[in-house]
Amino acid sequence: MINAPDRTGTRFALFALALGGFGVGTTEFASMGLLPFIAEDLDASIPSLGHAISLYALGVVVGAPLITSLTARVERKRLLLGLMVAFTAGNVLSAAAPSLEWLYVARFLSGLPHGAYFGVAAVVASSLVPRERRGTAVARVALGLTVANIVGVPLAAVLGGSLGWRAGYGLVVVIGLLTVAALALWIPRTRKGGGVSVAQEVRALGRPQVALTLLAGAVGFGGMFAVYTFVSPILTELSGLDISMVPWVLAVYGVGMTAGSLLAGPLLDRSIEKTALGAGAVSGVALAFFGLFAHSAVAAVLGVLWIGAMGALFSTALQMRLLREAKDAPSLTAAMNHAAFNLANAMGAFLGGAVITAGWGYRSPAWVGVGLAVAGLLILGYATRLHRTGGVPASSPVRTGPSWAYQAVSDLSVLLPEPAQLRPAAANSARMTDWADLGR
Repeated sequence: MINAPDRTGTRFALFALALGGFGVGTTEFASMGLLPFIAEDLDASIPSLGHAISLYALGVVVGAPLITSLTARVERKRLLLGLMVAFTAGNVLSAAAPSLEWLYVARFLSGLPHGAYFGVAAVVASSLVPRERRGTAVARVALGLTVANIVGVPLAAVLGGSLGWRAGYGLVVVIGLLTVAALALWIPRTRKGGGVSVAQEVRALGRPQVALTLLAGAVGFGGMFAVYTFVSPILTELSGLDISMVPWVLAVYGVGMTAGSLLAGPLLDRSIEKTALGAGAVSGVALAFFGLFAHSAVAAVLGVLWIGAMGALFSTALQMRLLREAKDAPSLTAAMNHAAFNLANAMGAFLGGAVITAGWGYRSPAWVGVGLAVAGLLILGYATRLHRTGGVPASSPVRTGPSWAYQAVSDLSVLLPEPAQLRPAAANSARMTDWADLGR
């Protein structure tokens, strides 16, 4: 367990963790706004640069489970510092890449620490505060990712347009260095990791509902990335917007994500299954709207807002599904959730670039997105049917605790060894009560 700092120290510690999330979120999505500038400087095509985005996502897919498994016993402050140093180094390589091939390598390396950082940051945040405030603590850390889409990504695009694309990645390097300093100053030392074994975590991935939920996210969320990866050239070439307007549209996407996250709370409080299915279906409609009307600048901006909102709602619903189905082994499952969404990133970027290369125009990624959204919806529908008909173990109890958002993240205490070691029966009983009614 972490030696809890005083209230002021806790605020600084949460800020340090959120700052890291801000940097990771900025680098993940900044490439989309930098594509035209990179293409011009490196004499590369837009579709070929889509592979750089795919390789970052593949880095997350590889790094999330691998690093989580290999560092299970590493002291968490040291692990956070190591992950952020590696992340910063990857972005230094990105900013200095002399060729497209080197950029590919740099983006892959930059993605490796992504999933592990968010997983460890959530556990550390929940350890800094009393149980009843853990939801708030983790939500504050997650705020870094939301702010990245509203501020960090547009700012990187502005720097890319005025100072060159390398300045966009340079911004991330500065954020990374500031995060390393903040983590070193404000995160308290912890005991070495323990608790749930890696073997138990791996077994949880084999559960049908866990596997199907991860697959639904990997496929369905790819629809959003098929469009968002190429949003900059779509807006300039198809919608007729000036390149200077792209950062503002990226900020609109961030606003949409924030709206979707806020909408998720009351909807998921009523039903996880209905919210997940509804968000997946409406995501497909939003992508179809964008495909039909992206030639209009106003419609394109509205479409970006809509896609961002539904993407956030869909991802939150799937995350809740995973928390419900793998509540006894959440560490690796949480890492694999990041991996699944970044696999969606890689798939969407690759397929979106493929149809552009084939000569089908900048409208075509939206139709790829619709196809992926429908496929993800079918997978999720099958998983929901199994859940409702008892095709999987019905182990979910009836919730008596507070709302979904705070209760879900508060159960991250399952990763902390003390409750289970000191009072196993009481801890397990409390955990079963916490997770009641999430199966609705």
